[in-house]
Amino acid sequence: MSKSVFYHAGCPVCISAEHDIVNLIGSENVEIIHLGDHPESIEKAEKAGVKSVPALVTPQGNVLHINFGASIEDVKQ
Repeated sequence: MSKSVFYHAGCPVCISAEHDIVNLIGSENVEIIHLGDHPESIEKAEKAGVKSVPALVTPQGNVLHINFGASIEDVKQ
């Protein structure tokens, strides 16, 4: 993985965090995945270690949980 991946569910907390992440690291360095629009990506997020959204998975595979918008279980429903 060469880019960070930012997973979110579209809530106001997530959208605010998305804007901050893009401003901090640049849109060219992050892939944004809205799990509500792309539920097929939930399994990939879980395998990466995402427990709640918003979350940023770094290129090294570290998961940075940012605030607490929703658990990954809530996103599945």
